[in-house]
Amino acid sequence: MNATRLSIALLLAAAGAAHAQAPLSRAQVRAELAEAARTGALLAPGDSGMTLAERDPSRYPRPGAAPGETRAQVRADLQSAIRHGDVLAGGDSGRRENERFPQRYPDGAPHAVARTRAEVRAETADAIRRGDVLAIGDSGQKLNERFPRQYAAPRRVAAAR
Repeated sequence: MNATRLSIALLLAAAGAAHAQAPLSRAQVRAELAEAARTGALLAPGDSGMTLAERDPSRYPRPGAAPGETRAQVRADLQSAIRHGDVLAGGDSGRRENERFPQRYPDGAPHAVARTRAEVRAETADAIRRGDVLAIGDSGQKLNERFPRQYAAPRRVAAAR
């Protein structure tokens, strides 16, 4: 029981420091403690670090659903995140695309340059020819970085005079 009281005291101290507001009155602290006990926001006994509501969710009321976004808003947010590189990069790094590959997102703004399909295909073919595409695997290297001899510029032989 002492561990529970200690965890309550630590929780309240952390909450008070996080809010950085005027000191709470005794009645306010008691009200916050009662609310935390009612909702299961207190730490469960033991070393799990879980709250009572996380350990036994059937005993505590679920928080009300916040008004959500529409499907169109969610899709627009996702497209914006992809354009800005605000999505997780592949692999185990935990970094975002714009952190891992900042050269792909130089200004952080969506690129509004409209190109035709033929222009995109020509640009892609040129990048493949130059080896300016990502190599297979999680190295993040381009083909011309991994195999520099294969993509070296051909030497021009000077014409004999």
